[in-house]
Amino acid sequence: MNTIEPPGQPREAVQVTRQDLHKAVQAGIISTTQAQHLWARWIAPGVAAAALAKARGDYPPVQAGPAFSFTNTLYYFGGMVAIGAMTLFMTLGWDAFGAWGLLAISAAYLVACLLVADNLKKRKLFTPAGILATLAVCLVPLMVWCVQQGLGLWPPGGPERYSAYHTHINWRWLTLELATLAAAVVMLWRYRMPFMVMPLAVTLWYLNMDVANAIMQSGSQTGGWDWEFMRDVSMVFGLATIAIAMWVDVRCRNSKETAWRRDYAYWLYLFGALMFWCGLSLRESSSELNKLLYALLNVFLVFFGAAIGRRVFTVFGGLGVAIYLGYLAHRVFRDSLLFPFALTLLGLSVVALGIWWQRHEAAIHDRLSMFVPKGLRSR
Repeated sequence: MNTIEPPGQPREAVQVTRQDLHKAVQAGIISTTQAQHLWARWIAPGVAAAALAKARGDYPPVQAGPAFSFTNTLYYFGGMVAIGAMTLFMTLGWDAFGAWGLLAISAAYLVACLLVADNLKKRKLFTPAGILATLAVCLVPLMVWCVQQGLGLWPPGGPERYSAYHTHINWRWLTLELATLAAAVVMLWRYRMPFMVMPLAVTLWYLNMDVANAIMQSGSQTGGWDWEFMRDVSMVFGLATIAIAMWVDVRCRNSKETAWRRDYAYWLYLFGALMFWCGLSLRESSSELNKLLYALLNVFLVFFGAAIGRRVFTVFGGLGVAIYLGYLAHRVFRDSLLFPFALTLLGLSVVALGIWWQRHEAAIHDRLSMFVPKGLRSR
């Protein structure tokens, strides 16, 4: 609840609640984003409001990620280039250093990244500090690979170049991935930067494919390839990752430490939804009932994302519904001159749905939040 005093007018207090802002959004006076910014601006400097919230046992809102500014764009662009240089673009030229030489280089990179990250964190430059710490995590699988190669512990028959780590599915990468997960958890606890969850989430994505490959290799005499099995494993890993993300989300929302009240669940939600939705969408069926169930599951994702305030589920769910509607349009209007018109109508309907959703997003979110556990509700 806040008070507004118009300038140049007698002091007259007007009480404004968050519900009033929701009503203003529904009436089309302001947008959802503007309402959120106004509420954040009003409650941020309010010492009395903070004291009242503390007395009630409430916690401050979860901090959003860095703003999309030119400075942050430079930070992330430079960071991703550096990460790519030590991960995706490890070319044959690196083989000239040998395993131990490459280990020394990557270890020097890691130490330097951590020292710079510590310095930046002390200067309260948290975004670049998080990027440097993330680069250090990304160097861990390279170092583990170098140690295995140098000691002759690399299993025979696998890729002989580290660059294949990001392009080839192989069970031999499991040691690299498990070491990376362990290092990512330790480093995340040490630096507490949300961007550091990104390599952890990517590693979980890699892990699901390599675990499936390991199971197939152990269960087949010929080392066969079963993409349907990998699809199903992707769905299971996706659901597990989403469950972990929800747990992290609840812990962050309920944490009393400011450093942990940030969005650490974003990357886990993103890659969990990606693994689950891709596995779900790759399932083939000639049954119309199964196709309808696919559409209903995607509708559930749309409303689930709206209920917990995670648009990644709404995006994937909306895409799945559009795929199903496109299938129906193609089936109903097959070989018909009306097919282009049907697609046009479908596209315009999606646009109209987007407009309606934007105008009523706050009300939809409020209604759906009643069915969501308290720990996952947006504050």
